[in-house]
Amino acid sequence: MLSAASAAQFPPDRGREVAFAGRSNAGKSSAINAILKRRALARTGKTPGQTRLINFFEVGSDQRVVDLPGYGYARVGERERLDWATLAEGLRTRDCLRGLFLIVDSRRGVAEADEMLIDWADPGVRAVHVLLSKADKLTRSESDRALREAASKLGPRATVQLFSALRGNGVEEAQRVLRGWLGSG
Repeated sequence: MLSAASAAQFPPDRGREVAFAGRSNAGKSSAINAILKRRALARTGKTPGQTRLINFFEVGSDQRVVDLPGYGYARVGERERLDWATLAEGLRTRDCLRGLFLIVDSRRGVAEADEMLIDWADPGVRAVHVLLSKADKLTRSESDRALREAASKLGPRATVQLFSALRGNGVEEAQRVLRGWLGSG
């Protein structure tokens, strides 16, 4: 739909939006593509920091998915980090923002920056659902442990699930969450 470099470029604040956020290279774009069943809707790459703007994708009438730039990428300058923070704050104040998918690399677990983003989303106002991505790279026992630790750390602030865009694990569950937030049975 559009890529925004400033809040003034955002689409009108109506309908429903769901944002996807996470650390650089956690798999946000891959998650968006898998959940929406679109191969190359959101650009993916091995190099961290591919997404630099806030990208809005229209998925239905007055229904949008929002791809946020990754955070935690060291090679981005301080000015660009401040610009991203301003953009994110503009998104947070939108009435149409219904929920946040937080993509966390399952091998790394929920970090302090991830918890800060959950606080940013204000879980009392907006729902937060954590996708523990790249779960296909873990053994069954490692997956179970990662899920247990994340659920314990997040408590009632967010729901959490294992996810693999590569193998399709958890895609249907994430699609149900997205449909619920967008109000599209």
